[in-house]
Amino acid sequence: MISVIKYGDEKGKKLVEDILSRSQLENKEVQQTVDAIIADIRANGDKALFEYTRKFDGYEVTAENILVTKDEIEQAYKEVDDDLIEVIRKSAARIAAFHEKQKINSWLEPSKNGEMLGQLVRPLERVGVYVPGGKAAYPSSVLMNIIPAKVAGVEDIVMTTPPGKVGKINPTTIVAADIAGVDKIYKAGGAQAVAALAFGTESVPKVDKIVGPGNIFVALAKRSVYGYVNIDSVAGPSEILVIADDSANSTYVAADLLSQAEHDEMASAILITTSPRLAEEVSKELEKQTAVLERKEIIEKSLQNYGAIILVKDYDEACALSNAVAPEHMEICTKEPFSLLPKIQNAGAIFLGHYTPEPLGDYMAGPNHVLPTGGTARFFSPLSIDDYIKKSSILSFSEEAFKDLGKDVIRFAEAEGLTAHANSVKVRM
Repeated sequence: MISVIKYGDEKGKKLVEDILSRSQLENKEVQQTVDAIIADIRANGDKALFEYTRKFDGYEVTAENILVTKDEIEQAYKEVDDDLIEVIRKSAARIAAFHEKQKINSWLEPSKNGEMLGQLVRPLERVGVYVPGGKAAYPSSVLMNIIPAKVAGVEDIVMTTPPGKVGKINPTTIVAADIAGVDKIYKAGGAQAVAALAFGTESVPKVDKIVGPGNIFVALAKRSVYGYVNIDSVAGPSEILVIADDSANSTYVAADLLSQAEHDEMASAILITTSPRLAEEVSKELEKQTAVLERKEIIEKSLQNYGAIILVKDYDEACALSNAVAPEHMEICTKEPFSLLPKIQNAGAIFLGHYTPEPLGDYMAGPNHVLPTGGTARFFSPLSIDDYIKKSSILSFSEEAFKDLGKDVIRFAEAEGLTAHANSVKVRM
């Protein structure tokens, strides 16, 4: 079911190449459909939005019922188990506490001769959060996308999610959004909801940024509207990479690999180990545990296509290979996990020790679970406060401070052939 290979051989190199090249987004036919929907929403606003909702979700949405009401929110609380509500509240508090530590302040620093430089930090005015619909509910994703925006001070946080055929939204989704601090929830999904957020309709307001996961139509729509609005990222399939040694528990390691392999058939699960014994035991555990899991067929295809156990001679090889993959989730299950941190260059989130499994980060730990995928941890970071703020530079010069740099500015401008730039300084000299 899963290959055991050695570091540096052809199988290992091909696996890394396959993982980094896999994509769900290279689909011209879907892209054409998405672009047509976006153009229709831009041209026809609510009319087009309501037609697509009727077509794809089977719900007769109107300007009067597109917005989730207070009564619907109150009803959602009645339908969700009290214990789950408390778990959501606890998770929300931990997420908020973690993101509070990411806050940065504006600053202004005076210098000699009346020169003053600084930076103004302001939250975005309005953010749109997309939440997938369907049978499954992902309250953790709702919290992870809304709470950092709330902590950052975003004034208006709106959420869109596809309704069921009778206009009902999963009550757990509504409760999580309310606890997180959402301002409005709209019954709209798919590429049409993304377009509505990007350009605005009579009912749905235009936002400054769109965040949140979705299917291929949502992902391609987000990519298409980027530039008109900002987006968080275009997420790819989930990934986990575990570095482990003889101190690791094979049952734990196998369970952690499977926690990501169950996402979809393109998910990647890799174990890198210095221990042949652990490699053999984990391989057996994967088969044993997969046999009793609900998403067995998805897991088997995921492990067959993008799963591997890779034997390395030492930690230097393990970290070099991990940095090449730049995984979304990385676990270090070794005797001294903190000693490897200096060697880790690329990873979305790093889980240290035998009792820090990846699902802890998905739900309750506090750091954001919206992470870079597909090798983009080489240059992208987890979702954070920074995604919901913007920065403006501040400059103020007295006459004396201006004259100290004036000649240098003129020389620079003339070297670039921009004589009007130079003249702007000359007339003040």
